[in-house]
Amino acid sequence: MRTVLKWVWDSIDIIMAVILVAMLVLVFTNVVLRYGFSSGLRASVELSRLGLVWVVMLGAVVVLKRDEHLAVKEFTEKLMPRWVPFLRRLCWLIILISVGMLFHGAFGQMMDNWQDISPLTGLPSALFYLAGSISGALMAIVAAGRIFFPHWLSEEQPSEKNTSSESTPEEKK
Repeated sequence: MRTVLKWVWDSIDIIMAVILVAMLVLVFTNVVLRYGFSSGLRASVELSRLGLVWVVMLGAVVVLKRDEHLAVKEFTEKLMPRWVPFLRRLCWLIILISVGMLFHGAFGQMMDNWQDISPLTGLPSALFYLAGSISGALMAIVAAGRIFFPHWLSEEQPSEKNTSSESTPEEKK
């Protein structure tokens, strides 16, 4: 199971890198064609925008999984250390509700826009909302898992130190 999850998260990182490279090539080619040859790739702007949406939404999932979002932990950890586990679970519950709303709204927009085809690229505009649906679902999975298992999917697993007052003979040396 762990290898499957690692493969999924590594795949998301690779997908984001591929999208970034494609965006770089599209924009650079469009700039060179526009300023050097007075022409350009008409679909370049829309494809770059679509790529940016996907990178941002997948990046939000990866950052949430790694627990690297902005957070101010000093207040709770210094003033209320006993409340920290409860407050963290409360935060994950709030995140779960928020990404649930993201998923619900993006999924509804995605389903409504499959027939709306872009004249430049020929792609449905629902692809923008598909990014929100997928990222909302993945973030909901991470948040739900972290409510019940706080270190689930985290890069750092909690250390298993002996917390009892008795120490083993190896620790006494």
